Amino acid sequence: MSKIHSMMDIGKRSMMNSQTALQTSGHNIASKDVEGFSRQRVEIQTNVPIGSGKLRYGMGSKAAAVTRVNNPYLEKQLGKERSLSGFYDGKAEAMGRVEQVYNEQLNKGLNSFMGDFFNSMQEMANNPESLATRTQVKETADSLVKDFKRVHTQLNEISRDLDQQIVSQIAEVNEMAKEVATLNEKVQQIELSGGHANDERDRRELLVKQIGERVNIKWAEGQDSTVTITVGNSALLVAGYDAKKIEVNGTPETDTKGEGNVDLFYLNSDRATPVKITEQINGGKIGGLLEVRDKVITEALADVDKMAYTLAATVNDVHREGYNVYNKTGRDFFELPTQLRHASANLSVSKDILEDVGHISSAGQMSAPGDNRVALRMANLSQDKLVGGESTIGEFYNSMVGKVGIQARRADSSQQSQKDIVKQLGNIRESISGVSLDEEATKLIEYQKSFDASARLIRTADEMFDTVLNLKRM
Repeated sequence: MSKIHSMMDIGKRSMMNSQTALQTSGHNIASKDVEGFSRQRVEIQTNVPIGSGKLRYGMGSKAAAVTRVNNPYLEKQLGKERSLSGFYDGKAEAMGRVEQVYNEQLNKGLNSFMGDFFNSMQEMANNPESLATRTQVKETADSLVKDFKRVHTQLNEISRDLDQQIVSQIAEVNEMAKEVATLNEKVQQIELSGGHANDERDRRELLVKQIGERVNIKWAEGQDSTVTITVGNSALLVAGYDAKKIEVNGTPETDTKGEGNVDLFYLNSDRATPVKITEQINGGKIGGLLEVRDKVITEALADVDKMAYTLAATVNDVHREGYNVYNKTGRDFFELPTQLRHASANLSVSKDILEDVGHISSAGQMSAPGDNRVALRMANLSQDKLVGGESTIGEFYNSMVGKVGIQARRADSSQQSQKDIVKQLGNIRESISGVSLDEEATKLIEYQKSFDASARLIRTADEMFDTVLNLKRM
C-alpha cells in the first residue's frame, strides 16, 4: 500500500513541478519586452530515494528553485560600455548645436560679415570723398559687431541649455538611487529567507546601468547582496538601504565656466556641507555635457573674444592716425571693451560714427579730401598677421571653425562606434538572457504534456487502490 501512496505523491509533485514551469514560462513570455529582464527557469532536482532491502526506489523530483539565466561579467561590461555610450551621446548632441553656430551654408556668418567690412573699407579707399561708401563702412561694421554678439549669445544660450539638461539628469539619478536602495533591502530579505530575487536583481542591475549612462560610477555587490554605488571618486551615492543626494547649484564665473553655470555638489546628509564634485564627473551623459560646456564652449568664447578684441584694437590703432572730414584725429572707430573676456558681447561701433559717418578717418593728413592712405591701411588689415603675429583674422576664424568641426565629427564617429559596441554586447546578452517566444511555446507544450502525464499517473494509482480494495469482495 505504501508504494501506491508513493506513486500518488510522485504524481502530485510532478504536477506541481509542471505547474511551476508553466507559470515561469508564462512569466518569461509576458516579460519579453521588459528592459533588463533575464529569462528564468525552474531548477528541477530528484527527491531523496527510499530503500527496501537491497532495492532503492526513486521518489520523483521537486522544484528546487526558480533562477535567472544571467552572465554577471557580461552585465558589468555592458554597464561600462553603456556609460561610455552615454558620454558620447551627450557630447555629440552638444557639439552638433555648437557647430550650428558657425554654419554659414544657410545664413551669413562672421566670415561673410568680416569680408563685407574690409571690402567696404576698400571701397572707401577707392572713393574717400563719397558719403555712400562711408555709410557702407558704418553699416558693415555695425553688422559685424552684431554678429559677434550673436555668436557670443548663442554659445551662452547653449551653455545654459546644457545646464538645464544636467539638472534634469541629476534629478533622475537621485530618484534611481532611491529605488536602488529600496531594492537592496528587498533583495537581501528575499535571499536571506532562501529565495532568489530574480526580478528585483534584474531591475536593480538595469537601474545601475541607467545611472552609469548619466554619470561615471563605480559599483560593487557585497556579500550581503546589497549594491554600493560611488559617483566620481568619492561621492558615495548608495550604501545598503541608504541613498544620498547630488545637488546642482549655480556658481560664480570661473576660468572654465560662465556666470551662473551650475556645479555638482555631493550631499552626505541634510546637515552636511555640500562637497563640490564637478571635476570628478568625466563620464556618462553629464560628463559629455560638462566637457562641451567647460572646455569646448569656454574655448570657443575665448577665441571669438580674442578675435573681436584684436580686430577692434588694430582698426582703432590705424584709425587714430588718420583724419576725418572735420580734420580731427586720434578718434577710435570701435568702442573697445575694457577687458578681453566678453569682448565679443561688449564691442560696439563708436557713437560718433553711428551718428555721423564724417567722423570716419580716411586721410593721412589734414585738409586732404582725396587722401586715402589710412582707409587703404585699414582695408589691408585683412591680409596682416594680426593674431599673435601668426595668422590673419580670416585664418584665425577658419581655424576656429575647423577645430569645432573636427571635434563634432570626432564626437559623431565615437558615438556611432560606441553604439555599435553596445548593440553587439546587447545581442550577446539577448542570446544568453533573452526570451525566445518559439522556445517558450515549445516548453509550454512540453510542460502541458508532462502535467497530463502526471495526472495520468495519479489516476493509475487511484485505479490500483480500487483494485486492492475490491479484493475483499471477491
